[in-house]
Amino acid sequence: MRASNNGSTKSQLLPHVRRCGGVLSEVSALIILVRTLIHSRICRSSQARRCHALTRSHPLRFPVTFLQRTFALAIVLLLAMAAAPPLRAQDVNIQQAPGGIAMSGNKNNRRTGFGNVNGLGIGTPVAGATIISGSGGVFYTSPINLQVTGASAGAPAIVEVFVSNNFVHPQMLQAFSCQTGCTSAGSYTPISLNAASPTPVIPPPGQTTNTTVTVFIGVFVSNQDGAAAFTGTDSVKLTYDTFDGATGNRRNVDTLTLNNPMENLQTALELTLGTATGGLTISPASDFAANYGNVNGLGIGPGSGLTTVSVAGGTVYSTPYLINPAFSDFTSTSATITVALTAAFAHPTVLQLDDSSSSGGPFTQITVTPLQITNAAGSFNSITRFLGLFVSNTNNGAGAFTGPDTATLTFTMTVP
Repeated sequence: MRASNNGSTKSQLLPHVRRCGGVLSEVSALIILVRTLIHSRICRSSQARRCHALTRSHPLRFPVTFLQRTFALAIVLLLAMAAAPPLRAQDVNIQQAPGGIAMSGNKNNRRTGFGNVNGLGIGTPVAGATIISGSGGVFYTSPINLQVTGASAGAPAIVEVFVSNNFVHPQMLQAFSCQTGCTSAGSYTPISLNAASPTPVIPPPGQTTNTTVTVFIGVFVSNQDGAAAFTGTDSVKLTYDTFDGATGNRRNVDTLTLNNPMENLQTALELTLGTATGGLTISPASDFAANYGNVNGLGIGPGSGLTTVSVAGGTVYSTPYLINPAFSDFTSTSATITVALTAAFAHPTVLQLDDSSSSGGPFTQITVTPLQITNAAGSFNSITRFLGLFVSNTNNGAGAFTGPDTATLTFTMTVP
């Protein structure tokens, strides 16, 4: 093909085809067709066998036979382009997963949230959320679905995520992502705060078929107390980028904002009792329980886990046990713990409960008035105390008693 001094028509068109894809290829073919028709009209009016009547200043100088072939080629190209289906870029649609937290919003701007959260994971989470214990806090997690379209073996879909608008209190709340093994805290990865270094969601080599991929999102809630503690609402915005795995070009951008409902960070506290080494078994239930077994006023034959101490008027059967305080998101880092007798033995002159910081005493009787055990309890710091059962050795004649008896103690923890 010869052209004017402006250069080859083919070399002008091909760069546009490479740069802009199928749409500009159609435009280029249309340009060839329009120029061919104009030139053909000029040639027919000249009555010449070959089209040499054009001046050198005209942009195209072709023989008629060449124009006819070009015209036919242009028609074939246009027909082929009209018949070819449009190419679809790789795309991801973020959707609610079965059994996961609810979502709202349009395709490119989804909204969801975990609602009320706390650093101990106490209470019932929002529908669809699961709580997983972690180091220094808990994870509130949920599956989400990524519906992949436009992917193929030659153009796989790769998905990455980053935090585009972080929590206002990142020391207490942090967004996480998980691909596999998402029932374990160790499988969750912090979502990057850097758009230039995002967190993989569907990593290379990418997804090569149109399918639905289930991944997990999570919010880590810290259980720390003190100056960093915070209570109230907060939210985070995640941006998911979909890339063409063959070219590296970004094809789609979607966001998922955790603000419906907002994350509402609340204080939480929990007080449990536990079995200490060498002590009676403390059985967990709706209430904790300990069984002293057979006892007598002389301290003969104590059961396993018990030691006896002779005191005025009888014997104390003593056992170590654990008090386990836990509290989160309080500005205070210490708590006060008390114990009180809320249901006395039926024979209080024979049996009574005592408290001590050591196995040998001294022992203080626990009454209906709360007895302070400590005012400096730290969260997750177990306290070992000794619970004593005093058994009178006084012969009461008609008031003597043998047989089973029970009493109830209530422990209270207060965090300022």
